[in-house]
Amino acid sequence: MKISKDRVVCMDYTIRLGNGRVVESSVGQEPLTYLHGRRQIVPGVEKAIDGLETGALLEIVVPPAEAYGDRDPSGVFVVPRAAFPSGEEIAPGMMFSASRPDGKSITFRVIEANDELVLVDTNHPLAGETLHISIHVHTVRAATTDELFSGRAQSERAFAQEPHYLA
Repeated sequence: MKISKDRVVCMDYTIRLGNGRVVESSVGQEPLTYLHGRRQIVPGVEKAIDGLETGALLEIVVPPAEAYGDRDPSGVFVVPRAAFPSGEEIAPGMMFSASRPDGKSITFRVIEANDELVLVDTNHPLAGETLHISIHVHTVRAATTDELFSGRAQSERAFAQEPHYLA
């Protein structure tokens, strides 16, 4: 079965930066399982693996525009320390989520913090980076009715253990 829209794909991947540093990998852990064509993975990866089959091995280079985008300088700004819960430890590298005034969720990383101000970055940590990605497609299968309805794939382990009905 080929990878196409609404197929469940189970794969291992390793993401490296241009200098060879590994920034993320599923190898040795549970593989990534997702519903293809639903914008659940980096667009450049989804495009590159479309049409591949079980067992495929691929090495790709994904530019920022097809990954996490370019860094947006306006995504780095200062927030009053009082905006955080009192007593909450705040240190560089910590990640937080908050609600914007329009109700949408925003995730940010702390760059610097003192008793009065916190410098945050809302850019994805890999924004602006060209990604070098190794991919091994383990399985490709039809999504179940439940997966299509929810828009989320079950892990292959859960799929094998639960009764299901193929769409």
